[in-house]
Amino acid sequence: MFEPSGRVSSSFKAVSSARANKIVRWPPRVVVAEDDDEMRRLVVEALLKDGYEVEEARDGGRLLVRAAAYYTRRAKVADVDLIVSDVRMPICSGLQILQGLREANWHIPVILMTAFGDDATRARAEGLGAILFDKPFDMDDLRTAVRSLAPID
Repeated sequence: MFEPSGRVSSSFKAVSSARANKIVRWPPRVVVAEDDDEMRRLVVEALLKDGYEVEEARDGGRLLVRAAAYYTRRAKVADVDLIVSDVRMPICSGLQILQGLREANWHIPVILMTAFGDDATRARAEGLGAILFDKPFDMDDLRTAVRSLAPID
């Protein structure tokens, strides 16, 4: 399993385990939420190139609406397999949405990205079962993390 720091956290293991026990779509669907247009484009293009179905959200509000729609359907086949989100976004932060998902007992894998990471943010993200990438990061590292949470091959 991949974790940017080189160690595998217990929260990452728990999310991976939950991920392994559900039926997934093919190809896996990833929602990328990022308010910076250029960063969102880079992440989306990399994941499309890898073969993922990708949906975009320009802010936390749009991500919240999509997550709520996916959650309320409770389909047998997952509507979304992974969320990749910025931490700081207008309307709702990635951490607020992650907190809400966990409170609703929805264990979808989440990767968070931030240019403003600190120990408290990292601890909160990992405590909620997410992987946190500090910007700037190597896109190949992100792609590796995505593949470990939503295998494409």
